[in-house]
Amino acid sequence: MYCTNQYLRLGFLILTTFLFAACGNNGEQADAKPQPVHFASGDECHVCGMVIEGFPGPKGEAITGKDQRVRKFCSTRDMFAWMLQPENVNRAHTLYVHDMAQTDWQSPDDAALINAREAFYVVDSERDGAMGPTLASFAEQAAAEVFRKKYGGQVLSYGEVTLEHINTEMPKGDMHDMGDMDASAMEQ
Repeated sequence: MYCTNQYLRLGFLILTTFLFAACGNNGEQADAKPQPVHFASGDECHVCGMVIEGFPGPKGEAITGKDQRVRKFCSTRDMFAWMLQPENVNRAHTLYVHDMAQTDWQSPDDAALINAREAFYVVDSERDGAMGPTLASFAEQAAAEVFRKKYGGQVLSYGEVTLEHINTEMPKGDMHDMGDMDASAMEQ
């Protein structure tokens, strides 16, 4: 009888140790941030549906916490347009953008992806991204200031960017000009 109790206690101790260890690992994995995902040929922007490859300027991506779903954006402007929507603004998505001090504007290298919430952004600069105006992203405020001095604009932290900063007019020659047409021109 003594031997059976000893085995039961030992089994219980091993089982308890295993359960505590398993719970500890799950907590560590839940706290770990997912790594950035490289942009691949054929990836489409989650906001506008454009193929991302081949466009200049910084790109963005959002990775959801629970299911690790990756949403990719052709520009930082589209990433902010999505992230600042009421249903997304308070979610703790992991966000990445290109550090434009570390990569080429015309073809950003995914090795330069950085935490978007810790980045600095230049809004209203002369440099265009995938669909026109974009937010140039930088890991360091000093690099953002150098860019601002060269191309204009204003330096902001992630938390300072608002929908007003990304809602800029589309370039001339777009569909805004449709309003200038009279009814007779549209009938032709």
